[in-house]
Amino acid sequence: QVQLVESGGGSVLPGGSLRLACPFSGLPSRTYMAWFRQTPGKEREGVANIHIINGRATYDASVKGRFWISRDNAKNILYLQMNSLQPEDTAMYYCAAPSRLITANQFLDPEAYDYWGQGTQVTVSS
Repeated sequence: QVQLVESGGGSVLPGGSLRLACPFSGLPSRTYMAWFRQTPGKEREGVANIHIINGRATYDASVKGRFWISRDNAKNILYLQMNSLQPEDTAMYYCAAPSRLITANQFLDPEAYDYWGQGTQVTVSS
């Protein structure tokens, strides 16, 4: 049984930092994992993707240089370090994994992912 459980969300001031964590288990394919975010009334959007084995990462332009995705393969935990947070980063953040191999143009496409956590809320406000 696949389990993804996000944690680490919270409320921060603009310019602040948070680190999200997502312990995972039961994944049928240990290839890629990703972080997505969603605000009410908007579609879920890809934030960052990582290859579990080689660590190669892909970022959405809106977070590149501020967010860093990583994984601890010994502990089976996916991380998202978020720095220089801005109000527009406010959203529910989800970790996700696909059930099969995906291509580069799918890395940040929520339709390519089959397993999702319950989400953790990040609020950036002064």
